[in-house]
Amino acid sequence: MLHHLFASWMQFVLDYGYLGVFVLMVAESTAIPVPAELVIPPAAYWAAQGRFNIWLIVIAATAGSWVGSALSYWVAYKLGRPLVARYGKYVLLKPAKIDKADLWFEAYGAGGIFVARLLPGIRHLISIPAGLFRMNFKSFSAMTVLGAGLFNGALAWFGIRVLGDQPALMRDPNAMIDVLKEKSHYLIGFAVVIGALYFVMVWMQRRAKARRAA
Repeated sequence: MLHHLFASWMQFVLDYGYLGVFVLMVAESTAIPVPAELVIPPAAYWAAQGRFNIWLIVIAATAGSWVGSALSYWVAYKLGRPLVARYGKYVLLKPAKIDKADLWFEAYGAGGIFVARLLPGIRHLISIPAGLFRMNFKSFSAMTVLGAGLFNGALAWFGIRVLGDQPALMRDPNAMIDVLKEKSHYLIGFAVVIGALYFVMVWMQRRAKARRAA
C-alpha cells in the first residue's frame, strides 16, 4: 500500500512540478496523511539532477504548508471544539491527538507553533488548537511559515545529501523512512535547542515584567 501511494505521489510531483509539491503539502498540513518526508526528499533529489530548482521546491512546500495549516486553523476557528471533537474522527483526528495538540499550545503558545512545525506527529495538528483558542492569525502565519520553512529546508537537504548517494531509496519508501528515522535526531535536537531558547526568552520577559511591577 505504501509503495503504491509513494509511487503515485512521486508521479504527481513529476507531472505537476512545483504545483504538485504545493498540493501535496497542503494535504500534509491538514488531516490528510501525506507525509512530507515522502514528498520533499524525492523532489529535492530531482532538483539535484537538474529537473527542478531546489529553492522553488522549498518555497512551494512552505506555501503549501501554510495554506493547509490556515485551512485547519479557520475550520477550527469557525466550528469550535464541539464540532471538531464530533467530526474530527472522520478525518483521522482522534480526540487524543487533538488533546495532545491542545496541551502543547496551552503550554507554549505562539512560540510553540514554530517549534511544533519541526516535530513529527504534532506539526500537522497544532493549527487546530491555534484556531480553537483564536490565536492572532498574523502571528500564527508567521510562526507557521518560519517553522515549516526550516523543516522543509531540512528535508530538502536530506533529499540532496542522502538520496543523492543512495538513489535506490527512491524505489523503497520503507527504506527511506528508516533512514529518515535514523537522521531525525538532528532535526529533533534542533527543535529542542530552538524551544529552549524560546523558553529562556519568555522567562526573561516575565522576570523583567515582574521587576517593573515591583
